[in-house]
Amino acid sequence: MTSTLTAHDAWRAAREQTLREPHGWLSLTALHWLDEGDGAVPGLPGTWRAAGPDEVAVTAVAADGVVLPGAPGPLDGTAHVRPVDGAPGVMVAVGERVVEIARRTDSWALRVRDPQARTRTAFTGVPAWPYDPAAVVDAVFTSYDAPRTVTVDAVVAGLQHFPTAVGEVAFTWAGAPQRLVALAGKDGGLSLHFRDATSGDTTYGGGRILRTDDPAPDGTLEVDLNRVVNLPCAFTAHATCPLPPAGNTLEVAVEAGEKSPLRPDLA
Repeated sequence: MTSTLTAHDAWRAAREQTLREPHGWLSLTALHWLDEGDGAVPGLPGTWRAAGPDEVAVTAVAADGVVLPGAPGPLDGTAHVRPVDGAPGVMVAVGERVVEIARRTDSWALRVRDPQARTRTAFTGVPAWPYDPAAVVDAVFTSYDAPRTVTVDAVVAGLQHFPTAVGEVAFTWAGAPQRLVALAGKDGGLSLHFRDATSGDTTYGGGRILRTDDPAPDGTLEVDLNRVVNLPCAFTAHATCPLPPAGNTLEVAVEAGEKSPLRPDLA
């Protein structure tokens, strides 16, 4: 138990260190939606505008200090960038800030990442339930005949996400059988994005997520509910997170993992 708890403590420390990164999710200070207008964006130098259906045009002079990824120096003129829907955006440096140019559904957005954001500077950790060995449960993964693209809404009205569902995970919790649609993990493994009876009460209403290892060849895997975490939208109003797939709502409470985080930006 001691070694297990030590491993969990180390995992929690690494999780919170990731959140504290200078340009991580806690650094978001603004979300701007672009159109084909004049491109002026409050608080940012230069112009940033949608340039047709496929790209964003960024125009600046060298004195603005706008630096695109891989560029040898500040932009002096106009550059065109093409982010991919649903993927991390193109990160453009503007002084100590980073402006992420992202595509979401059919819209273009700028997310400003500032190390001085109050959500970051006032961060003291994420409330969570104490480690519970009973929250580590055996599960069985049943794969679909072929991966399926599913459509889910986002926390931002009018947006949609299109994750890939690869099967379903069954396990027992609170004395009853449970089943969740499993999404493909970004770096292997599975992602279980769900709501439960705590959602909107002690945990964030948009649901939480658990990333697992790859199942064994016979479909068995271990589900450690102590590692259920919040999505970025629980920490900031400037995220565009997906909501859980249809049916991924458990009627029982999962009192394990992270609780609703503190929101210093709303205080």
